[in-house]
Amino acid sequence: MNIGFDAKRAFHNQTGLGHYSRTLIHSLAGCFPQHEYFLFNPKASTSFHFNEQNVHEVLPGSFLSKKLSAAWRSNWVKKDLKRLHIDLYHGLSHELPVNINQTGIKSVVTIHDLIHERYPEQYKLMDRQIYTQKFRYACEHADKVIAISEQTKQDIIHFYKTPAEKIEVCYQSCNPAFGNTVSNEERLRIRQQYQLPDQYFLYVGSLIERKNLLNICKAMDLIRAEINFPLVVIGNGHDYKQKVKNYIKEAGLEDRILFLSESSLTKSSPAFQSAVDFPAIYQQAIAMIYPSVFEGFGIPVLEALWSRIPVITSNLSCLPEAGGDGAFYVNPTRPEEIAEQMKRILNDEIFVKQQIEKGWQHAQRFSNVNTAAKVMGVYEQVV
Repeated sequence: MNIGFDAKRAFHNQTGLGHYSRTLIHSLAGCFPQHEYFLFNPKASTSFHFNEQNVHEVLPGSFLSKKLSAAWRSNWVKKDLKRLHIDLYHGLSHELPVNINQTGIKSVVTIHDLIHERYPEQYKLMDRQIYTQKFRYACEHADKVIAISEQTKQDIIHFYKTPAEKIEVCYQSCNPAFGNTVSNEERLRIRQQYQLPDQYFLYVGSLIERKNLLNICKAMDLIRAEINFPLVVIGNGHDYKQKVKNYIKEAGLEDRILFLSESSLTKSSPAFQSAVDFPAIYQQAIAMIYPSVFEGFGIPVLEALWSRIPVITSNLSCLPEAGGDGAFYVNPTRPEEIAEQMKRILNDEIFVKQQIEKGWQHAQRFSNVNTAAKVMGVYEQVV
């Protein structure tokens, strides 16, 4: 089978959509080597690479397609799909080429979340309208829809009236490197390279309102007299980031909150920008703190479970699906609950070890092999 992918995020995105795309493609290529995988990339990239022999990058060929790469990706790519005899096309992030259903090529689309529908006030009107149009179109015209959690499946049914039988829940996995124990020598190298503190709490994610960094900072303020360990933040943002920084300044927490992604040391490091060094950063953390108000899945939670560190996360949305029995759950709107769990992680060693083991066992459900097999099962239903 020749399987095509919308690979824009796989080559260019450094956050959740990119990690999902790359991990799935690598997993499929390794677990099902009998198939050929074609990655339709609108622009060349030097950030990420695929070395498997059965994975092939496809770039726009004509002058016009190169100049208007967005049009190639959303429409004209169909000519290349036919030329390469693609049997099935997978839109990895909410989108499908216009009228792909008229080509005879089967299609699958992954829907990660419908946050713009649930929290419209957090999006510009034009962006929200574009997202709704693209997502709804993909759900209507795909042969199968993959939802990355039960929460997302229910949202697709609710907002777009997609028949339940058309939707398959296929949980995502994460880079298997998170499950490999990083050596003490490598940990020391990473700690020195990025000037990390000896002990720290960790937050990884976009700096936007629903991911709730501000309440983590408020929790840091609540425990400042008892606990002196800083919070390391990996991620970027704009207006909300500035809002958080204003609070940090007002609270006098400048020495307690470290924005690692702003450092010249990380900006100049390809291994940081491609997340190669993230497993070593995770595995040295006291705990991951990820009390998001709403997610499609919450990949940092899974990365923390694989890294065998405690994870504090929200009791809302799909995050209990991601965290299972091993996470430390909080009401994300209550900084005092976040603070209490931070203190518990530092003070209850036996319970923490039990939770880490439960988290590790839960994470096995989301192995690369399981994820690849589930997605391949969807493909085989369609073709």
